Amino acid sequence: MRSTKWQFSCAVLAIAPLLIAQSNPPARYPGFPSETPAKFQPSTNSFDYTRREEMIPMRDGVRLHTVILTPKGSKNAPILLTRTPYNAKELTGHAQSPHLGPVLQGYDNAVDVIVEGGYIRVVQDIRGKYGSEGDYVMNRPLSGTQNPTPVDHSTDTWDTIDWLVKNIPETNGKVGILGISYDGFLPLMALVNPHPALKVSVPMNPMVDGWMGDDWFHNGAFRQQNLPYIYEQQATKSNDEKWWSGHQDDYDLYMEAGSAGELAQRHGMEQIGFWRKILAHPAYDAFWREQAMDRILAAQPLKTPVMLVHSLWDQEDIYGALAVYKAIKPKDTANDKVFLVMGPWHHGQEIAEGSSLGALKFHSDTALYFRQHVLRPFLDHYLKDEAPVSGVAPVTAFETGTNTWLRLPAWPAGCSGACRIEPTPFYLQAQGRAGFAAPKAEQAAFDEYLSDPAKPVPFRSRPSQPVGYDNGLTWPFWLVDDQREASGRPDVAVFVSEVLQNPLKISGQPVANLIASTTGTDSDWVVKVIDVYPDQVAGDAAMGGYQLMISADIFRGRYRESLENPQPIEAGKPLPYRFALPAANHVFLPGHRIMVQVQSSWFPLYDRNPQTYVPNIFWAKPEDYRKATQRIYHAPAQASFVELPVVRR
Repeated sequence: MRSTKWQFSCAVLAIAPLLIAQSNPPARYPGFPSETPAKFQPSTNSFDYTRREEMIPMRDGVRLHTVILTPKGSKNAPILLTRTPYNAKELTGHAQSPHLGPVLQGYDNAVDVIVEGGYIRVVQDIRGKYGSEGDYVMNRPLSGTQNPTPVDHSTDTWDTIDWLVKNIPETNGKVGILGISYDGFLPLMALVNPHPALKVSVPMNPMVDGWMGDDWFHNGAFRQQNLPYIYEQQATKSNDEKWWSGHQDDYDLYMEAGSAGELAQRHGMEQIGFWRKILAHPAYDAFWREQAMDRILAAQPLKTPVMLVHSLWDQEDIYGALAVYKAIKPKDTANDKVFLVMGPWHHGQEIAEGSSLGALKFHSDTALYFRQHVLRPFLDHYLKDEAPVSGVAPVTAFETGTNTWLRLPAWPAGCSGACRIEPTPFYLQAQGRAGFAAPKAEQAAFDEYLSDPAKPVPFRSRPSQPVGYDNGLTWPFWLVDDQREASGRPDVAVFVSEVLQNPLKISGQPVANLIASTTGTDSDWVVKVIDVYPDQVAGDAAMGGYQLMISADIFRGRYRESLENPQPIEAGKPLPYRFALPAANHVFLPGHRIMVQVQSSWFPLYDRNPQTYVPNIFWAKPEDYRKATQRIYHAPAQASFVELPVVRR
């Protein structure tokens, strides 16, 4: 015992000087002035713009971070506003430059229009994101049943515009709002009780109805590759938390997890409020209907001129712009407030380079044409004092196939002269054929394929890339991918026409009309309308035999009878499935053929249907996923077809 105590005492004595030294730090060295100023004031005298950052107060006291860029020498200049959840500081700081153009050059700015037009540029973080105060809610609903607060994006826009016109001395008091995607949803919200100074709204590729056909679902099928977006957008205020994956191929990532619910749970997404709402609302109930902007605006008076911009190959929000146009155009009795532009672009490409899309070449910069000849004169007309009449047509639509711009009186119109649109059945026939002739009795009654959830049909060639625009990702191009790989799979039914002798134009929405059966009790149906190029194409060898999707979508079978109340499918019984596909404005040229593909999975873009009815597919178990035999009928009394909006002269 004595030895142990002695050793302990020695140890304490050895440590004691260290403890004393730590409790009594040495005196600071003599002062040495810092070479960094307490607050550095940049010298911007040579800049051609001034930059202000303001915290603009809203009616509830929350302040929103706002960047204001004013060209030097401005007087009576209009304001172009974008409200965003994507970091206003970053969107207005793409370069360190004394010139406004490089500062704004980026994904969400139509730089040429802004700079050449002399506009005051304002970009604002919406509440709860980046530099702004308040609570963030995905696509924050209007104040009411789903938003118990008195504030929403409509009131925030009103308060922002009111502050801008009162506190920017260089402005003429006229404001326009524009943006793409989420930033395109916000100009729609601005149309609800608009501020008197708001003279024009330009929603581009807007999020409108997240269940019917935009970001979260398409006709009930969940777009599970958007899980990383939800994760990063809501996990933190400034998107600091990044999605992780242990796979190079998204196909493997989603297969390993099984269900979308399981994958989200592995990432801790139960902490995220919007994800919990998605889990609770897999069907088209009041939660989705009451937020749909086409429904909301259909009930609002039309006070502000609006230009809706739609991309024909929008891989994210292909539903929204045309749904809003259809909802509000009947209110435009003078034909001077609702305008539509349709271009051959992916999501947001209208403010980028637009001479090609994937393998497609348009032989001119279609996006530049839009900005110079449509967007710029439209904005100038409504926002600049004594500006000339814009001359913009009610509908400016690019005709794919012929690669020409059309000025139309309305949509769908087909042409600017004397023509009509006839919904015409394009029948699926026996032996993989298709055409405008109805099936005959002596032909086989159906085609069939085996749909195996263990081997779902890829929505594009593997390895499947994640959703994204940077680092070489080709996500923006998937809607124009060559469909030959799918057409060769045994679990894809293929129907193709004879070679066309004359051009055939469609304008509007094709409508799938399937008579189909499944041996399961639930099923997805994917229908694709495809332009098959000649085996060899003069001057463009890479397009020989190319199978170009013109219009395609998915439908979850459990919603066949009701979008709100899903029901099991009666196994083995031929049943009708009717659903609209995205709009097209396309000419199938002579020498081409028209193809229809039908399949039961589109993976991993959409979650797998287990093909066994379960109450909520987000929580389907491994044993629920079962093979099913799918039959597509083409008998005289059970004819499957795609109704094409054929233009007749």
